[in-house]
Amino acid sequence: MRALHLIPLLCILYISSFSETMAENTIDIYYFPMSPPARSALMTMKVLGLKYNIKTVNIPEGEQMNPDFIKINPLHQIPVINDGGFILSDSVAILKYLVDSYAKDDSLFPKDPKTGAITLQRMLFISTYMFPRMGDYMAGVIFHGGADDPEKAKKLEEAISHLNNYIGDNHWVAGDKMTVADIIAIANVATVDASGVYDLKAYPNLWQWYERTKEALSSAGYEEVIQKGAEMFGQAFKSALH
Repeated sequence: MRALHLIPLLCILYISSFSETMAENTIDIYYFPMSPPARSALMTMKVLGLKYNIKTVNIPEGEQMNPDFIKINPLHQIPVINDGGFILSDSVAILKYLVDSYAKDDSLFPKDPKTGAITLQRMLFISTYMFPRMGDYMAGVIFHGGADDPEKAKKLEEAISHLNNYIGDNHWVAGDKMTVADIIAIANVATVDASGVYDLKAYPNLWQWYERTKEALSSAGYEEVIQKGAEMFGQAFKSALH
């Protein structure tokens, strides 16, 4: 597709739009690679060129319930960031904070009321609708016995269909420009794809966006952050499924 030939240029334009005076301090991120929300936060930090320090929270081992971590986030969830003493949880809030604080312009989260609202709506769709269905089905298989549940699988596929429709003829999840909505979406879609349960090519809008976004994020470390964690999750899912 002709649009794909524009991706390298888009990458250069996006990277050059970020402030040269980034955070002088290193931001701590509490992280586990199998977590799509955590991956979306780390991916955003890498896209923005921020200095970060990964503090791994081993979710399967229950480290999110350690008293020291609960002091940071009583909801015992990741990701959490600590930016010079400012502690923030929830991936949607974190992504918006990072862009508002460190991006040179509003490309990744538009300030225009309408496009900004669409960006936020898409992010909330992923975090409050699609991701919980992933957790109910896929994490349920991994952590709660491994039995397949066709009804839960169907509900997750319904969310995939909605995302396909949201993208429509647009190049990106929230319109004609890449935003952090694309980052939070691809962290989840890559995880679904790695599970091997669904044929994402059956959703052409979604599939074309998926390929486009992988390429757009490649220079910022897509394989290292998004793909690697997705494959870890997918392998755990396939191994547990029966």
